[in-house]
Amino acid sequence: MLSKSTSVWGGALILTASASAASAGQLTVDVQLPQQSVAEYHKPYVAGWIEDNTGQARATVFVWYDVKKREGGGLKYLKELRTWWRKAGRDMTLPADGVSGATRAPGRQTLTVDTATALKGLPAGQYSLVVEASREAGGHDLVKLPLAYAPAKPVTVSGKGDGELGTVTVAYKP
Repeated sequence: MLSKSTSVWGGALILTASASAASAGQLTVDVQLPQQSVAEYHKPYVAGWIEDNTGQARATVFVWYDVKKREGGGLKYLKELRTWWRKAGRDMTLPADGVSGATRAPGRQTLTVDTATALKGLPAGQYSLVVEASREAGGHDLVKLPLAYAPAKPVTVSGKGDGELGTVTVAYKP
C-alpha cells in the first residue's frame, strides 16, 4: 500500500447529548469513494471512528472490509487501516454487530446510525470523527473532522480526502 494521508479540519460538528435512546438523534456519515482509473481495482477497506482530543479512540462507528472472505481472510488486511488499527481495531472482536459491513463500490456511500448506540457512554467534550481508507494495490487516505459533543442544534461539517476518499460529510439531526 502507498502511504498517503490527509487531515481535514472544517467547522466543528456539534452533537446533542441525550439522556435516553428515545430522544437520541441520528448521525449520518456520507463518504465519497472516487472511481480510480486503474487496471485492477479493489474496493477499499474503510473505517470511521470517534477519538477524543488526546487522539484516543472512543468508539468505532463503522468498518467496511471483506467480511465474506473464506475463513475470515478479510480480517488480516484490516491492519492496512493503520491509524484505526493501532487506535481501536486490534482490540475489537470482529465482525462487530452494527459496526462491520462489506466493502463498498465507488460512489457516494451513506451510513446513518442512532447516536444512542454509536456514541453510548460518550461524555460531552471535544472530539473528532476520523474516516480512513486503504485499498489493495492502491493508496491510503485519512480525513479528520472536528466535533463538539454538547447540547445544540443540527449541524453538518465536511472535508475532502486526497485520493482514496473524496468528500466526507457528517451531519447530526436531533
